[in-house]
Amino acid sequence: MNIQEITRDYLSIIKSTKNLSDKTMIAYDSDLKDFCLFLNNRQIYDDIIFDYTNHLQNDRHLKTSTITRKLTVLKAFFEYLFRNEYISNNCFQKYSFKLKRERKLPKTLSVTESSKLINHLTDKVKEKTSSFSNWKASRDLALIDLLISSGIRIQEASNISLNDILFSEKTILINGKGKKQRLIYISCNDTWNNILNWIELRNNKTNYTDKLFVNRFGNQISIHGIEYIYNTVKTQCGINIFSTPHHLRHTFATNLLANGADLRSVQEILGHSSVITTEIYTEVTINRKKQILTDYNFRNNL
Repeated sequence: MNIQEITRDYLSIIKSTKNLSDKTMIAYDSDLKDFCLFLNNRQIYDDIIFDYTNHLQNDRHLKTSTITRKLTVLKAFFEYLFRNEYISNNCFQKYSFKLKRERKLPKTLSVTESSKLINHLTDKVKEKTSSFSNWKASRDLALIDLLISSGIRIQEASNISLNDILFSEKTILINGKGKKQRLIYISCNDTWNNILNWIELRNNKTNYTDKLFVNRFGNQISIHGIEYIYNTVKTQCGINIFSTPHHLRHTFATNLLANGADLRSVQEILGHSSVITTEIYTEVTINRKKQILTDYNFRNNL
């Protein structure tokens, strides 16, 4: 069998039937190509999965999370191969992999660093050196402030349309992962005013999309465009140079829990499918509380 052709057919089928995002499809394509390279035109044999996993662990020293993702993709692919009689037996069923996955705590910004981002961009808006610089600064302020205030993903921010905004309720409809929708309320008046100010400036220019955040050419701003904006601003502010826009989401969730929000509500606000995903933020808040008590509890010095 021609494994490359079968792989292309498989990707085409799951794209049409599994409702997967473009990002997920790119990951599937990459993982299957990686397996095909390892197979190197050989026929699939009984121990191929074991040998491939051993290769990923001991030859390439990949992270457990990466190996787990690749095996998840391959498991579904081998089921497809067996179901369509490309292979006589599903050799994936011979093994039960229990890889110990490292559990890393989410990385966050401090409240001071978040404040630096807002203050810096607010000052840029006030400068008004030119109409374009004011337009750009207002967009960047509204974008970064929204990420800080709502904890939405950058892909979700990129996809917001003007029609998704319920102006009377200060609420935005978010189209999340797996085409799941949720409503977020903009509780901070400054954030809401920054968004309104940006919309007014946005509508004064010619745009080729109904998306809220656009680039200088009037097109929808991409996730790479958002990452570029954040990287530029973080350098100008002098905050953690290794931080990413996703740190803002982690910071939002961690501070909600630290300030007393319940886990289930935070899960719904973030758009997590499972509360287990949200639970990791409780560990961060506990660590912060430990540090605060270690540093500031007067009983330590009695």
